[in-house]
Amino acid sequence: MNSSVNINNKKAKYDYSLLDKYTCGIVLTGNEIKSIRNSKASLNNAYCEFEGNELFVVNMHIDLYENSSETNYDPKRRRKLLLNRQELKKIEKQVIDVGITVVATSLFLSKKGMAKLNVSVAKGKREFDKRDVIKDRESKITLKRIKKDFNT
Repeated sequence: MNSSVNINNKKAKYDYSLLDKYTCGIVLTGNEIKSIRNSKASLNNAYCEFEGNELFVVNMHIDLYENSSETNYDPKRRRKLLLNRQELKKIEKQVIDVGITVVATSLFLSKKGMAKLNVSVAKGKREFDKRDVIKDRESKITLKRIKKDFNT
């Protein structure tokens, strides 16, 4: 079993300030878990929304398993997330605020082979916040480069 599957949403940290992190299970079909084990999934633009008292992930793309005979497969269907009631209530209270959303950050396999999804309660960044992140990253790279040149 390949437990090294780790699919990340790279834009989540760039577009959002991540506040709280939760790990939850996902309700999948047999073919979907096989595709995830083959790393055939994407979290780009994936987010979560409430429907009643349940949380669903939207826009998570899981390719059709290559050996599947399934017809009418929807790779971006809504998938139910498995969280306990206290966590759902806590998330729902935070999402009421304007500008707060729940974003899927990473998809991985647990030690038991179960697909797990890390979701974060997040606040959207403005354009100037993103520029600050880029500026900080570039200054760290420059400092490393100067330090490396100084040591050699």
